[in-house]
Amino acid sequence: MQAGLTPRQATALRRHLEAGLPHVSRPYQALAERINADEQGVLEQMRQWHEQGLFRRVGLVLNHRALGFTANAMLVLDVPDALIDEVGQRLGGTPDVSLCYQRPRRLPQWRYNLFCMVHGRQRERVEAHIQTLLAEHLLSDLPHQLLFSTHAFKQCGGRFAPTIPGTHPHG
Repeated sequence: MQAGLTPRQATALRRHLEAGLPHVSRPYQALAERINADEQGVLEQMRQWHEQGLFRRVGLVLNHRALGFTANAMLVLDVPDALIDEVGQRLGGTPDVSLCYQRPRRLPQWRYNLFCMVHGRQRERVEAHIQTLLAEHLLSDLPHQLLFSTHAFKQCGGRFAPTIPGTHPHG
């Protein structure tokens, strides 16, 4: 088989990667077999994507609820536009914040522009931790809300590849 991937194979590889790595000792070989390529071609394509900045790392999505993290809260803040990058970098760099991103305000109904996700096992501890986080970063005076999750409908990694007939990762 060829070392480089065809555009169709590359798209199929992206679709399979979005579904997660196969649970086998050689996941890249298994992916190569699924797209009729060789393992070296899969690894080279992934290297290229990484160098192009299409992804930063290969990781895993944990089912935090199954691990006992049921007190999951989104801290939303109204950060002055001139400070959003600095505050986002600081909060995003703390170990207990799993997601931190900016979104546009939707005035007048929604004033918040910075979103930070924190997972915990007990609601009271998450609330206390958020208050400590706000105080340590001198953000307590900013308008904010703490929104706790009540039900998880879906949790997965990003989806970016178009579906090609015959390449569905579960089919």
